[in-house]
Amino acid sequence: MYSKCGSIEKALLVFEKLPKRNVITWNAIISGLAMHGRVEDALDYFKKMEPAGVVPSDVTYIGILSACSHAGLVEQGRSFFNRMVNVISLEPRIEHYGCMVDLLGRAGLLEEAEELILNMPIQPDDVTWKALLGACKKQGNIDMGKRVAEVLMDLAPHDSGSYVALSNMYASLGNWEAVAKVRLQMKDMDIRKDPGGSSIELDGVIHEFVVEDESHPRAREIHSMLEEISNQLSLEGHRPDTTQVLLNMDEEEKQSVLHYHSEKIATAFGLISTAPQTPLRIVKNLRICEDCHSSLKLISKIYERMIIVRDRKRFHHFEQGLCSCMDYW
Repeated sequence: MYSKCGSIEKALLVFEKLPKRNVITWNAIISGLAMHGRVEDALDYFKKMEPAGVVPSDVTYIGILSACSHAGLVEQGRSFFNRMVNVISLEPRIEHYGCMVDLLGRAGLLEEAEELILNMPIQPDDVTWKALLGACKKQGNIDMGKRVAEVLMDLAPHDSGSYVALSNMYASLGNWEAVAKVRLQMKDMDIRKDPGGSSIELDGVIHEFVVEDESHPRAREIHSMLEEISNQLSLEGHRPDTTQVLLNMDEEEKQSVLHYHSEKIATAFGLISTAPQTPLRIVKNLRICEDCHSSLKLISKIYERMIIVRDRKRFHHFEQGLCSCMDYW
């Protein structure tokens, strides 16, 4: 609970105080550390398991492979996977293959990741293919991305993710005709994109925001804070990364869209609603974009705040201009 709520230090305190530990508690702390980008700590706890008399389970290996994926530790990930299969004699589950595809894809080894999927002894699911599709998008491999998206459309024809990813890849090339075709296909099939949203809890109340949200009772104050943040970021030399806005509009409109991303709105609300130096904890339902990531690093430095963001994949701890992910996510 503590690790999933962003308090990994409290999770560690609870774990260290346990009078007795079993494989479940070890798995919980290893997975929690991995989710928070504490990769060296996750590896350290994994090494302590067997000397403590606890045999790693298949779930343990999901946690440790996830840790390797978050840090780009390809060789170590391969080693753990081979050890699990050939030394511990555990049968890999679909989740283990998914972790390996994610690890290889993030590191740019797209062909190896695709080959792994095609040679799996079990039928790959949509989650495994999505890991490869996300990597194609991140690495800018449009040809493979289109191929993978088509596979996903057959596997899960009413899941918006593959259509949105394909549309975004076309948009990154400026191929607006192809973008229009994908969006028309979505409309014909009544497939709707999941809206991006961020939430922040203050005094037991959850405040939710979407992009360009003006529905909050304190919208005017939030807007003023966003303007101040934008000015401060400019003084720090930050320039909005408009390549993240995959819409057919001019540069000024793109900057405006970035300005009102939901995680920035939630951050602005947190800054005006809490005392100085109070940590801000934000949850986002999608992957944080690169512009918001670079902005939040600077915001943490400018306003001297720790900002903890849980996106769809992991936690980011922003503090003093740095992020716990070391810009690898």
